[in-house]
Amino acid sequence: MSTVLTRRPQQVPAGPSKGHRAGAGGTAGRALVAVVLTVFVLFFAIPIVWLLLATTKSAHELLVGSPFLPGTPGDLAANWRQLFDFQDGAVTAWVGNSALYAVGALAITLVASIPAGYAMAMTDFRFRRSLLVLTLIVMLIPNTALVLPIFLELNVVGLIGSPLSVILPMSFFPFGVYLAYIYFSTSVPRDLLAAARIDGCSELEVFTKVALPLATPIVALVAFFSFVQSWNNFFLPFVMLPSSDGYPVQVGLTSLLASTPAFNPSSAGAQSVQLPTLALATVVSVLPVLIVFVSAQRFLVAGMTAGGTKE
Repeated sequence: MSTVLTRRPQQVPAGPSKGHRAGAGGTAGRALVAVVLTVFVLFFAIPIVWLLLATTKSAHELLVGSPFLPGTPGDLAANWRQLFDFQDGAVTAWVGNSALYAVGALAITLVASIPAGYAMAMTDFRFRRSLLVLTLIVMLIPNTALVLPIFLELNVVGLIGSPLSVILPMSFFPFGVYLAYIYFSTSVPRDLLAAARIDGCSELEVFTKVALPLATPIVALVAFFSFVQSWNNFFLPFVMLPSSDGYPVQVGLTSLLASTPAFNPSSAGAQSVQLPTLALATVVSVLPVLIVFVSAQRFLVAGMTAGGTKE
């Protein structure tokens, strides 16, 4: 009688499953991302919080007190009075000049950029592709590289020192043309425009009554970028405007900086400003851009996501 011997298989110790390893890796990745984002948030948020709190303190408290404790409303009011009393209200004039330059350049930009982008997207003409490539090349040229030739051109026609010497160059905005071109190429149905033409609309009516109402998001986006660029422009107004009476607020900040004894010891006197006042001037110079951004945020989001899908 034969005996059949069977050998029991050895049990291998179970290791961590693939799902467990993937879960651990995902948790470590999320933790790393959270740490990186926290560092970036703190890197940008801490200076902003310090700047806002500095406007509420006196010069002595700013230097010797805790940097992240708020000051008093009285010190904020004193800093406000010192800021707007500087050189008999020069700051008010600087803010008004910035508004004039930014709004003037914005109006010309919209009148020129949106129709130009529409024409490049919807019409076929000779050298169309070459014009688009030239627009992209001009976008890559730094603005400071164009200041000297622009200065020479405006000097020939006698515009140096006038508001137009700042408004006209800042209204040259090829990035707005490119944004409008992308939007009209991808987000406005050509069949809708063709139907308007069949109904008897002229090309101008097709643009103003059909295409332009559909382009509200991109108009808002171009307007915002143009306004921010014009408001924050420093070098062009600094070169074009020889008198401080025409300075925008960004250039005027240099006068405040030169009148701060902490940065310029020889400026101590009746017209000197203190560090909290300089911090308040910085906040005032940024506040209009923040207001415009918050007011137009819905249109900006729609404009930035436009063109993601092709009709």
